[in-house]
Amino acid sequence: MQTTILDPSLTQTLAAAREPGLTLIIGNKNYSSWSMRPWVAMTAFGIPFQEVRVLLDQSDTATKIAEYSACGRVPVLLAGEITIWDSLAICEYLAEQFPDKHMWPQDVAARAMARCICAEMHSGFTGLRTDMSMNIKAKLPGRGRTAAAQADIGRISEIWEECLSRFGHHQFLFGDFSIADAYFAPVVMRFRTYGVSLAPALNAYCERVQAHPAVARWIAEALAETEVAAKHDAELPE
Repeated sequence: MQTTILDPSLTQTLAAAREPGLTLIIGNKNYSSWSMRPWVAMTAFGIPFQEVRVLLDQSDTATKIAEYSACGRVPVLLAGEITIWDSLAICEYLAEQFPDKHMWPQDVAARAMARCICAEMHSGFTGLRTDMSMNIKAKLPGRGRTAAAQADIGRISEIWEECLSRFGHHQFLFGDFSIADAYFAPVVMRFRTYGVSLAPALNAYCERVQAHPAVARWIAEALAETEVAAKHDAELPE
């Protein structure tokens, strides 16, 4: 995988991104939880892609993202002439294109549940998103514990407990690492940043996720970033 930070020649960069193969447009690894999901999934399953990183909260961020997608957000996956601008749609597209990699669980019941919890993650947990935003470099134990965030922590704990007990067999949510684990990896990052206390089995799950090579690589690259998104840091809870 190659990483590119956009230079002033956006036309040239976009043309290069449209070359055959897959290109994933992401934000800062320290902050962009939505970018983390497909990046971790693609890396975990050995799907080759080129990475283009658009720095968040810069004066030209919106302009640069608009070169790839009109939605104005990252991540965006470019697959030749196909543009996919939603993280869950990206993962579904990849699962269809690479069926031999079994990115979703193979068991029918497990696969249905995996899709349900990813959809719930995709559309819900606004308290956690608002009050405990992802910032991998930060250490903020005890911060952001609003009633809404605490309720989301409880619901996520329920999801993890059920998946691990029914399908996970003390490994990942559905046994082998899947899109579901990639989808909840940013939650693991949040729990680490804000020092969320969990049951021992769920703590162990978080440790396994952090130790997975794809997640560990994202964390290392996030910690190595030198750029700061001022708006994201300003929104951190007091």
